[in-house]
Amino acid sequence: MRAMGSDPIAVLTPSELWRSSAGNRPSAGLGRAKLTTMSAEVLILVLVVVTALGFDFTNGFHDTGNAMATSIATGALKPKVAVALSAVLNLVGAFLSVEVAATITKDVLTIQGPNGDLVPGLSPEAAMIIIFAGLVGGILWNLLTWLLGLPSSSSHALFGGLIGAGIAGAATVNWAGIVGKIIVPAVLSPVIAGVVAAVGTWLVYRLTRAVHAKHREAGFRWGQIGTASLVSLAHGTGDAQKTMGVIALALIAHGTLTGDQILAEGLPIWIIVSCGAAIALGTYLGGWRIIRTLGKGLVEIESPQGLAAEASSAAIILTSSSMGMALSTTHVATGSILGSGVGRPGAQVRWGIAGRMVTAWLITMPAAGVVGALCFFLAHGIGGLAGAITVFVLLLAAAALMYLRSRRQKIDHHNVNAEWDGSLAPNAAAQGATA
Repeated sequence: MRAMGSDPIAVLTPSELWRSSAGNRPSAGLGRAKLTTMSAEVLILVLVVVTALGFDFTNGFHDTGNAMATSIATGALKPKVAVALSAVLNLVGAFLSVEVAATITKDVLTIQGPNGDLVPGLSPEAAMIIIFAGLVGGILWNLLTWLLGLPSSSSHALFGGLIGAGIAGAATVNWAGIVGKIIVPAVLSPVIAGVVAAVGTWLVYRLTRAVHAKHREAGFRWGQIGTASLVSLAHGTGDAQKTMGVIALALIAHGTLTGDQILAEGLPIWIIVSCGAAIALGTYLGGWRIIRTLGKGLVEIESPQGLAAEASSAAIILTSSSMGMALSTTHVATGSILGSGVGRPGAQVRWGIAGRMVTAWLITMPAAGVVGALCFFLAHGIGGLAGAITVFVLLLAAAALMYLRSRRQKIDHHNVNAEWDGSLAPNAAAQGATA
């Protein structure tokens, strides 16, 4: 391994770490202790990377509706075609930028000093446990809100988990970066998206008022394919990078990567490929419960509204990604859909559901933060690799329980477009009418 600094540092394999440890031991007993410590750190790092890709997977199916809900609701795209197209474009988008990933490595938690070393008082193992616990908090919140059909922010779940675990682990939380690049955009983005979509929707109906409704709907459905594709591309550009940034943060904590290296040379290609593939796979599975809420539960959508909402979302997400802002695509998409309802004369907007969603937004970061902190205390209390494995097993158990619970009220591509009757799961009559 090259010395820490601006020069690239190779990521060591477990076997290389073992050889390195064995070659420098002053005594057999001390060598075995050092060897054990280093191998445990490597295994914790592997567990962090796996969990990060798991979060990326949940991000994919949790946020599919942000791009495709309106196109599915209007019939512009068939459900399975929509999620397949979105998956491909999410994968492509992951390769377009690393600005948001760089934000994650330096603007949420500060674990690395100016010289490239960990901040005083923070060991590599503790730093990786903090990141791991934060990821668990984000995953559990994603799964819970998916089960409830609530379009909450995967990004804010991740940030909340990291902040909570960071506070529990006595890490330095970069509050200035969080406020400037996360909280302020979270407040402004849905408002801006809503206003832009409302104006766009009003203009669309105003300019096409002489066109027969049937022809107007058919024409705008074709346009929706393009705008929905653009949102998917934007989602991949923004959200896949967040997981890339978390993995990079774990590598920094382990000592095999530096922030300066990322800024100078970009992320290692394996991080980009694996994160892009994970979010694409999750997207393809389709977060049907959230797609249904956004497409059928929030606003009665026609194709001109869908196009206006999607165009607004894509423009705002792409702009924020280029500026390194870790924007919530859920907030933007929801604001755009609400705006399209406001901008269309006579449209039905279900403000009660919108209120539930805003409530979820407000508690996302604190709730994920509490879970992240509890996971850190549990993992750190048990200690080392055993603590991390314990939390990982509990995560798998909780995920399995929520999945089994979702099967009691199954929502998939067959019934996602059933008429909204006031509840997430459509009744038999609504499904029959749709079929």
